Amino acid sequence: MNSSTPRPRKNASCLPDATAMTRAPFHLASCTESFDALASEARELAMSARPDGALVSWVRHVLKVTRDYRGVVASMAAAIADPDSALHASCVAMKAAGARLLARAQEEGMARNDMDGADLFALIGALAWVGDQPSLAPRAEHLFDLVASAILMDQANSSARRDERPPVGR
Repeated sequence: MNSSTPRPRKNASCLPDATAMTRAPFHLASCTESFDALASEARELAMSARPDGALVSWVRHVLKVTRDYRGVVASMAAAIADPDSALHASCVAMKAAGARLLARAQEEGMARNDMDGADLFALIGALAWVGDQPSLAPRAEHLFDLVASAILMDQANSSARRDERPPVGR
């Protein structure tokens, strides 16, 4: 399967519909494990010598999780806003860990200073939405590169040097 072909997804959701209610405890545990793992990964990446690379790597992994679980972006956003949600603590910890990766890149002058963890989370949600749309999914990697180059100070130049391919869809 090439990179422009949407990958098959697990039949999972962190907020299951009525037909999946019997599987809800499994889905909840699976999502919590995924979010906890993303928070842990962010803490490990924070020790990386390259804060910009750590941030990009982590965001890519978050986006992979959003491709693996249907509805996870809406679940994450809802859980962060709802302290009574079973996913709240995991989602808040994951978001905070990502915000620390961004702050570290900002401290090193590698990321723009006019954004915060909430902005990063919103951009991740937008990129995940693009990946969920069959007609837009083939552009997801290109759009990720555009967003990364907007966040990271030197990303636009290194991305252009790294990959001289023409923009997708032209």
